[in-house]
Amino acid sequence: MDIRESLEQIIDAAIAAAREDASLALESAPEAALERPRDESNGDWASTVAMRSAKLAHKNPREIAQIIVDHVPASDMIEAIEIAGPGFINIRLSNAVLQNVVAQVRAEKGDFGRSTLAGGPCKVNLEYISANPTGPMHVGHGRWAALGDATARVMRHAGYDVYEEFYVNDHGVQMNNFGESVAVRYQQLLGRDVELPEACYAGAYVKDIAQAIIDEDGDKWLDADPHERMLNFRERAYKMMLADQQRICEGFGTTFDRWFSERTLYVEDENGETAVSRALRAMDEKGYVFEKEGATWFRSTAFDDEKDRVLIKANGEMTYFMSDVAYHYDKMQRGFDHLIDIWGADHHGYIARCEAMLAAWGWPGMLEVMLGQLVNLFRDGKPVRMSKRTGEMITFEELIDEVGVDATRFLMLSRSSDQPIDFDIEVAKKKDNTNPVYYVQYAHARICSILRKAAPADVAAAAEAGEISMDDLAARVIPADVDLSVLTDASELALMRKMADFGEFVALAARDRAAFRLTHYTQDLAALFHQFYTNCHVLVDDENVQAARLALVDAARIVLALALSLLGVSAPTKM
Repeated sequence: MDIRESLEQIIDAAIAAAREDASLALESAPEAALERPRDESNGDWASTVAMRSAKLAHKNPREIAQIIVDHVPASDMIEAIEIAGPGFINIRLSNAVLQNVVAQVRAEKGDFGRSTLAGGPCKVNLEYISANPTGPMHVGHGRWAALGDATARVMRHAGYDVYEEFYVNDHGVQMNNFGESVAVRYQQLLGRDVELPEACYAGAYVKDIAQAIIDEDGDKWLDADPHERMLNFRERAYKMMLADQQRICEGFGTTFDRWFSERTLYVEDENGETAVSRALRAMDEKGYVFEKEGATWFRSTAFDDEKDRVLIKANGEMTYFMSDVAYHYDKMQRGFDHLIDIWGADHHGYIARCEAMLAAWGWPGMLEVMLGQLVNLFRDGKPVRMSKRTGEMITFEELIDEVGVDATRFLMLSRSSDQPIDFDIEVAKKKDNTNPVYYVQYAHARICSILRKAAPADVAAAAEAGEISMDDLAARVIPADVDLSVLTDASELALMRKMADFGEFVALAARDRAAFRLTHYTQDLAALFHQFYTNCHVLVDDENVQAARLALVDAARIVLALALSLLGVSAPTKM
């Protein structure tokens, strides 16, 4: 149980006691529902329960607040409790509660702040990126990669069972167009005068693929059957692009439990059925499929969509939406409790029909769509749209190569997904406090330097060389029975208070799908550490004070590293 829950139980117990002795005439009372005061001078937590009970109790809120305060049981958690304004009940924690956070962090390490969900873990399918395997990943895909991976990490720490999935759009006309694009470039590179059809892909990467085929096969396909050549090139190009996507994602630290091929939706099982036919039949059985003008339709207007949607065209061709219908049905058949899709903001109009299809099967509210806004690239404040190497768009891989994984991730996660990001490449490369990820990582590295300075020379050298971990070093430097009661300076308490918030912070970030908040949390924690370091010398003559402050900075190190890990960002021990 965390600090907030414990305090809420204390206030709830006070209300129950006041009702029992008839001090408060309430048949029922609102829960304590603590919140942070806007002004820290008003304490650590505040409850508005007195104001919310006024009408029910027929009393002035301040009078109700006083009755509740008079019934608060004795607790070593509370330093002071007072009434403010129209009836706020403000609570100030005892130093001992905050000091205990240091011990808790150091004991739990990577499990600090981990929580469980009431009713057990919710099994979530999180699908993101899902770039077409017909071209390089752009910087927008980079944002989805950072967002999806961090969302999964944060949700897991908060007790969710998250399964990550990449949907490979490898079926349909665009794949044939891709194969034909390579075939045209292949012929052009071998001297044949062939025009590139408008529907084909014109990027320089297509020429690179065609050249790779020439290097391997020479001109053997020049006079081959055009359809056979297209099919061969399509499959080879597809494998190259998919391998590139997998390599880039892995290098970015983003891994998936499954790369789901759209093609598999059309593969017949032993009964001659496909995932598409099963999904269509299940929807038809619910009464939401109808025929009109030779086409097969989904009656999505029954679920507040603006119009009904075509599933199968009059010529028998499946629509893209039909694939999505089959794919989401397949997800639910695999036993997930909830589906989360991360899409670009340009897909906003697609949400209603996808929510409708889940509702048609009897799963209303099971689909959640997170929309991500654009990434605007800048260099020293000036917009950048083209790659110096190719003269085309800057790819995700090029951005990583220039900026690095950590800075790319952190800055891609610096704002809510529903807000555009202005990503300045030069700022991301800076090694100073104007770069937020550098600022946070430097705080972690500085703590590690302090711990090494406190250690015997041989232990410090082993840690410097990476032969022992910082956890091991800290265990050798800080006494097991360290007395934390000496941590009473305002900057020490502020640092401990911030760490105490971590578990609830992660739980709320998971609930709200707001991993971006962790970037702000790490910056705040780093700032509080730097403030503490300015105000309080760590390596001092007083052995008790030094040991306690070493324990405090070690706890800050653990929480910083943990918060960064939930963002997929490294925590360097030296910089």
